[in-house]
Amino acid sequence: MARKFKEEAVIIRQEEIATDIYSMWLHTDKIAQEAEAGQFIGVYCRDGSRLLPRPVSICEIDQEDQAVRIVYRIAGKGTDEFSYMRTGMPLYVIGPLGNGFPKEKEKALVIGGGIGIPPMLQLAKDLDCDKEIILGYQNRQIFLSEQFELWGPVHIATEDGSVGTRGNVLDAVKSRNLKADIIYACGPMPMLKALKAYAQDQDMKCYISLEERMACGVGACLGCVCRSKHKDEHTRVKNKRICTEGPVFDAKEVDI
Repeated sequence: MARKFKEEAVIIRQEEIATDIYSMWLHTDKIAQEAEAGQFIGVYCRDGSRLLPRPVSICEIDQEDQAVRIVYRIAGKGTDEFSYMRTGMPLYVIGPLGNGFPKEKEKALVIGGGIGIPPMLQLAKDLDCDKEIILGYQNRQIFLSEQFELWGPVHIATEDGSVGTRGNVLDAVKSRNLKADIIYACGPMPMLKALKAYAQDQDMKCYISLEERMACGVGACLGCVCRSKHKDEHTRVKNKRICTEGPVFDAKEVDI
């Protein structure tokens, strides 16, 4: 696991890329040098009444310019506060946190749904293999798809059928008869459950990144555990802490 740092980052730029979804580039001294695809950072509010950092997945990493990109949806007072911040403003962050995706050489399906799409962008860039990218949205308010197109063929599914395949990401996989040896995925729990079952049926490897509300983000509070096949060394029960043992897991190792 990479070392983690708490540091004062500076906003390089921020923009709204879809309704209530924002992209923010942050300059960091150390985090960008250690971060990997699939990890996340904790972002602290400037309002002192909100003590705990907000966990946000890392979307892109620029080691040369010491910067990380996060893409987040306004989901509460903390992320709403972030949306009003502008270039040059400081933010305290901690990271990189959690474990990222293993990077294997087999043909891959890189799948993201909703706000689970951003963490798959850096992975799509990093994977040195044949890959197909499947992105799932609610409607025609799609985001990041053009950046994904730089790294592989992109297939889009929308729930209302306004763009691409009508339905979900698995509908897109099946309708386009997409074949691979391994699935990498991040998105809402129903999507991950369906992909886990599909991977088992097709005898495919499957790595999933679990989305969960977190408190401390460093494994101390046990507020983000999931059921696992094996006992956790920390709790001595069949639990895994998503913030530390995850957020990326082999789908076979967790009960979802």
